[in-house]
Amino acid sequence: MASSSVLATLLVVLAGCAAAASAATFTVGDTQGWTTGADYTGWTSGKTFAVGDKLVFNYASQAHTLAEVSKSEYEACSTTAAVVPNNGGSATVTLSTAGDHYYICTVGAHCASGGMKLAVTVADSGSGSGTTPPASGGSTPPATTTPPSGSAASAAGPAVLAAAAAAVLVKLALF
Repeated sequence: MASSSVLATLLVVLAGCAAAASAATFTVGDTQGWTTGADYTGWTSGKTFAVGDKLVFNYASQAHTLAEVSKSEYEACSTTAAVVPNNGGSATVTLSTAGDHYYICTVGAHCASGGMKLAVTVADSGSGSGTTPPASGGSTPPATTTPPSGSAASAAGPAVLAAAAAAVLVKLALF
């Protein structure tokens, strides 16, 4: 009996590790980063965001900010909320809830005429639905897209390891 409770505990731990390994990290704008003139609608195209994923915003320190805003503030490129913009040059945002999330730069006209606005739709971590962000305007060419670190391809190693460990534990429990 004791071995089956140990097995159950280990399987729960392994399942948690596999779930954590499947979270993706996306560098916003890829090599361009968070800057004016980028096409963030094009950047999100074809990407799927889920609860637990991370967005990394890289930008010139003190030149830009990052603020999460409401949909109406996103559309108007302004915020009246008591938002403390991050202007340190890099920020990582963990997508902790499903639904639409909106980000803007609050410096001058960077959002309105520079295109520094990002909308992502976050699916529940198990639903696998895609992303269809609202249009951000602008006519800049789409940014090149590279696979994000932490994508399914790079998460395959830990997932395979977890599956192999689970198989060994099942065999031990049957022994």
